[in-house]
Amino acid sequence: MRLSTRRSLVAACAIALALGAGAARADDPRRIATIDMVGQASVSAAPDMAMVQSGVVSDAETAGEAMTANTAAMSAVVARIKDAGIEGRDIQTSGFSVSPRYRRLKDTEPGDYRSEIIGYRVSNNVSVRVRDLANLGALLDAMVRDGANQVGGISFIVSEADSLKDEARKAAMADAMRKANLFAEVAGVQLGRVLSINEQDFGGPRPQMMMARAEMAADGAPAPIEAGETSLQVRVNVTWELDQ
Repeated sequence: MRLSTRRSLVAACAIALALGAGAARADDPRRIATIDMVGQASVSAAPDMAMVQSGVVSDAETAGEAMTANTAAMSAVVARIKDAGIEGRDIQTSGFSVSPRYRRLKDTEPGDYRSEIIGYRVSNNVSVRVRDLANLGALLDAMVRDGANQVGGISFIVSEADSLKDEARKAAMADAMRKANLFAEVAGVQLGRVLSINEQDFGGPRPQMMMARAEMAADGAPAPIEAGETSLQVRVNVTWELDQ
């Protein structure tokens, strides 16, 4: 390599290193002091609606017989639901299945077993939105009496949950500010501008569930239902810059 070429390469490397060092200094600002705080609050509200999971399970020797029996029973259940004042928009099929039923048999060889199909099962389930909780017990009673042999549960709903949570959001923010000011005062600094506010999603109010069985209407009285209250929780993460 010629001497002039070698000098040119050395000069180019020196310039590149100088530019890189300058860029590193330019991208290294003074670190900002911050404080992160979590605020929490909750409000209680009485549910005003409910979702009921109900359906019919039918067993028979053939899939066709099981389907015929299930269709007749489920049609009666849906008709009774509508007779109870539930609109069609509040009734939705939530599950349908046809599956074989097996019996385990011991084979001729010791310790060997085999399975054989002994029939079929058809299951049809609906989700029912109940907008008048006063009629919920009577509706459950009517569904069971007209063929529903599977009631999966009841979830209570607060229809205006998001609006009600606005009060909890304000209280959660106030809680975060109170704690942040306390820490800042003890540390001898002051809160500056807010850098970020993030609300943690609790996934809505936790539903209150009630398992029910077909026997609940055996004594002829509507099933007793208590909706109680639902807690709507809010949590926020807030970050402030600190003035020192």
